[in-house]
Amino acid sequence: MNPFKLASALLSYPSAELQIAVQQELRAVLQQDSSWQTVLPLLDTLADQDLIALQERYVATFDRNPNHSLHLFEHLHGENRDRGDAMVNLLQEYQAQGFEPQGYELPDYLPLFLEFLSLQNEAHAAELLGEAVHVIAYIRDNLQKNESLYATVLSVVIALSPVEPQALKVAPIRDMDEALETFGPLMDGTEPLLTPKPNDVQIVKIRAQQQNMKI
Repeated sequence: MNPFKLASALLSYPSAELQIAVQQELRAVLQQDSSWQTVLPLLDTLADQDLIALQERYVATFDRNPNHSLHLFEHLHGENRDRGDAMVNLLQEYQAQGFEPQGYELPDYLPLFLEFLSLQNEAHAAELLGEAVHVIAYIRDNLQKNESLYATVLSVVIALSPVEPQALKVAPIRDMDEALETFGPLMDGTEPLLTPKPNDVQIVKIRAQQQNMKI
């Protein structure tokens, strides 16, 4: 099975279909694959625990903790208007490759992005993963701090990248009022500008219609 497709399934909201697949096929197959050995405890959990409990844990992990969000641009842009532009660019990249997302998920939802990579040739998938790996590693590190088994899936994805992940500049504070409340005005009386540090990774580049797009 394509590793991106598999990672996409394991990072998606738990369903009865996923649980059956893990029970009947995936666990046995991946037990024979050395690159997925660290993921086996998660597979055991998905196979053996009550589905409602799995879904509640998923929501608590990814929806109620912004540091764990599976929406890539949330970590890069927060609620900044640049996030909307980034969404458009990524959707254009999907459509340029003949991929039309189904359902209600936003284009930057990591399982959707991984599904898209699973449909690309190896070189193109590696290129796009190399651009997004910094955000993926940031999410993985936050999950590891909370001892989440889902971190193991992200580690497998990161290992597929031709690019080593770099430190990520987290998204700016949600709005300027909150920034002023937190930091106060600058010495000259102006509002604080949330500027990146020189060595921090701030953007991901995804090609859209033969152009480099910053997202």
